[in-house]
Amino acid sequence: MTEYQETRLQRPTTRTARLSAIEEVLARHIVTSQSQLASILDEEGIAVTQATLSRDLDEINATKTRLADGTVAYATGVTETGHEPEAAAAQVRERVEQQLTKVLSGLVVSVADARNLVIVHTPSGAAQYVASVIDRQPLDGVLGTIAGDDTVLLVCLDDGRTHEFAQWLLEVASRMR
Repeated sequence: MTEYQETRLQRPTTRTARLSAIEEVLARHIVTSQSQLASILDEEGIAVTQATLSRDLDEINATKTRLADGTVAYATGVTETGHEPEAAAAQVRERVEQQLTKVLSGLVVSVADARNLVIVHTPSGAAQYVASVIDRQPLDGVLGTIAGDDTVLLVCLDDGRTHEFAQWLLEVASRMR
């Protein structure tokens, strides 16, 4: 059996990739300043000036928002971090589940898993929409999705939690709106 090495996402040095990285950082961390954001991006290999960062934040409609614990941080929607208070993390999980339930409850026909892959079957024509909604959620261990006409392939970081994730996805899809 081979050991898994830490997977590091590599990005091209394009504006689109930078904007995507900023959105992901804001979804996974509490970012209170542009200098903190620049530092996190630098750790991911993305060097950015303050002026560019300011324009990028404006373009993705990031705003400073007061969180439940009183912290003022940048947000574009759902935020998640391992450093948030437990109540805020639970609130994030609840919002993710609500968002996914709205979409998945009417569009998931079946879910299966094998090794580090999860297969989601949808009605014809719905797979790309379902994949897009899944991609926009801060889901730990999901590297990304590939969508066809009626099938979504989720690629997970490893196969240790894939079955759990597939079961959770099926439960979310089975809930009534």
